[in-house]
Amino acid sequence: MKVLVVGANGQIGKQLVDLLNESKEYEVRAMLRKPEQTKEFEQRGVETAIASLEGTVKDIASALKGCDAVVFAAGSGGHTGLDKTLLVDLDGAVKTVEAAEQAGIERFIMVSALQAHKRENWSETIKPYYVAKHYADRALLQSSLNYTIIRPGGLLNEAGTGKIKVAENLDRGTIPRNDVARTILSCLNEENTFRKSFDLISGDTDVAEALKTL
Repeated sequence: MKVLVVGANGQIGKQLVDLLNESKEYEVRAMLRKPEQTKEFEQRGVETAIASLEGTVKDIASALKGCDAVVFAAGSGGHTGLDKTLLVDLDGAVKTVEAAEQAGIERFIMVSALQAHKRENWSETIKPYYVAKHYADRALLQSSLNYTIIRPGGLLNEAGTGKIKVAENLDRGTIPRNDVARTILSCLNEENTFRKSFDLISGDTDVAEALKTL
């Protein structure tokens, strides 16, 4: 299975690309926004494709060509304005869903945010981000794709533990980015995650075992 990672230059994306690249089960292609970003990946033997989430659906579909699955792990980042939240986290995600349908790719994993599906639980300080995630997730739910929507809690840069907690609804919690990447990797071929959405935080259960409880 060849997997396109959208947002491959991000903090979760980079770790996921490495996990895919090291695995014997998968091939990986990193979708990048700028040509100058390719060198770092190509030095590690990772195939790259250049496309912008602010570009056209056709551009993204072209980057997807020849892949079997797509992971949307992109984000505008906390340092950008609300315009980028709309253009990347919402419209960019929806365009990627449309591109996957156009390219005939069925498997799609979306990295969302904890409780993005429940308006009453959105953080007031970053509510526009939650709005973007909510409606991007809705677009995926309403598509023809075989989706998994992962809603991680507060993201940490500390080392992963390989232990998680998953459920349809979880209270506030945090999780290392490495464990999010590991969870994405395990979801790709885990049929129990097909057409499901779930919250994700650190826990006491091995990733593979936890996903079988959904």
